[in-house]
Amino acid sequence: MGAIVDISTVYATMAALGLYAAGLAAYFAAVTTTWALNRAWTFAGRGRGGLVRQWMLFVAANGVGFVLNRGTFALLVTAVPACAQYPVIAILAGAGAGMFANFNLSRSVVFRPRVPPEAARRPALAPE
Repeated sequence: MGAIVDISTVYATMAALGLYAAGLAAYFAAVTTTWALNRAWTFAGRGRGGLVRQWMLFVAANGVGFVLNRGTFALLVTAVPACAQYPVIAILAGAGAGMFANFNLSRSVVFRPRVPPEAARRPALAPE
């Protein structure tokens, strides 16, 4: 779904913003969409904090994916004429480059399982 939002936003805004700015705007539209879907579906019931804090943590944790995603996008639209003419190629390549980093960081940082309060207070069992 994030790639669909990304592609749609780039194509809808590139005439007004230019290709690079459209790519940046599309990233934030896509990251917000994927955060909402992850919160509601993939990692439902996991994670802590309010909506704004969790969104900001999601964006920060996915910084590695951002560098991979938009780095691939920028490299391809700069170096490959077909990607500048058809940005969907660069968008999909970038999405693929950042996808695994984003999922793993989301799972381990943003949507960690909640620890029940009683489990947090329980002393560790001593080895027998």
